[in-house]
Amino acid sequence: MSPSTDPYDLVVIGGGAAGFFTAVNTARLQPHWKILVVEKTGKLLSKVKVSGGGRCNVTHACFDKKEFPLYYPRGASLVKRYIHQFFTTDTIDWFQQRGVHLKKENDGRMFPDTDDSQTIIDVLLREASRYGVEFQLHAGLVGIKKNQNKFDIQLSNGKIIEALHCCLACGGLNKESSFDWLRQLGHSIIKPAPSLFTFNCPGHTLIGLMGISVPVVKVKISGTKLEQTGPVLITHWGLSGPAVLRLSAWGARLLQEKEYRFTIQLNWLEGEGWNAASVLSYFEQHRQEHPSQQLTNSRMFQLPQRLWDYFLTESGIAPPIRFAELKKKDENKLIKLLTDMTMEINGKTTFKEEFVTAGGVDCTEIDAMAMQSKLVPDLYFAGEIMDVDGITGGFNFQHAWSSGYLAALSIATKKDQFN
Repeated sequence: MSPSTDPYDLVVIGGGAAGFFTAVNTARLQPHWKILVVEKTGKLLSKVKVSGGGRCNVTHACFDKKEFPLYYPRGASLVKRYIHQFFTTDTIDWFQQRGVHLKKENDGRMFPDTDDSQTIIDVLLREASRYGVEFQLHAGLVGIKKNQNKFDIQLSNGKIIEALHCCLACGGLNKESSFDWLRQLGHSIIKPAPSLFTFNCPGHTLIGLMGISVPVVKVKISGTKLEQTGPVLITHWGLSGPAVLRLSAWGARLLQEKEYRFTIQLNWLEGEGWNAASVLSYFEQHRQEHPSQQLTNSRMFQLPQRLWDYFLTESGIAPPIRFAELKKKDENKLIKLLTDMTMEINGKTTFKEEFVTAGGVDCTEIDAMAMQSKLVPDLYFAGEIMDVDGITGGFNFQHAWSSGYLAALSIATKKDQFN
């Protein structure tokens, strides 16, 4: 099939947050352009819809430009350069100007004050409609070629579309072979690896406590320096929660190499500042002051009762054992479980609301100030297709907004230079 004789000014591949932001901001700057967004599925902004439990974690309330890049396990050098052009404050202002107020939660995450992701989707759809952005759904990218000053874009529906500019915002691709068409343009690809996933421990007795969460737990990958502290949730398959998700992001490459079989250590009392030595001292003092108190009735730590009972059972301590009757070996087991519990992890489960892929286009081949390819003129990138990924908490969406805005600004103003 031959391409259309009337090329689009811009074709954006990907109908997610980054693709939308590129398209609507380019259209705003160049309202007479023909702009098309191509999406391989039948849904637009699907990750926006489910993010943050359906509330959409738009960004993170971090306003320090030196600190912000530290939340990106990969791509921090690129982020460090572009945040001076479009930062978290700019994201907040952009949505505020369109009637959407973002609120900050205690952990720094920011959501629309409606607590509904549809609010974000609606404002992006309104912007697209306002400027006449076109869409093609169920149209995946098959190949792309540069033909003199135009791109020939081949889609899975058999169509070939011509474009003067092309922005790739098709998200993280989980197979290295999925980037073959990009390699043909000369770009290098960093091997993809899942990021932001939960830890599976099938058959472990702890999963019988699914639904229990502890607000501050230190989780460490044994034999490494990788550790994170934060909320941990016990699930029916293993462990989840922000501490686990952040640890999976920082350890994405290493854990992929280990085929997701590794050992973790947990200090369930990290939030109260306890370690093995201080707990032992506390037990000795408590034994002297309250020798007749039963351990099952003792709320010595701020742990859920069911979790405390679990630790006692796993230590061989059954009611009605009192502190005066506590055997040294059982006491040592209990202290170990509380402050340095080891668990064998065997497998992962991707966290659908926050699933991110590490890897992608090598950032050294991208102009960080323009999001333009250094190898192919008029080819741009936005979002997760680059080897950039942040921890959970709104950082990946901020990368989508920032990179999409800069791509739009560069595309629109570059065009002006040639007119």
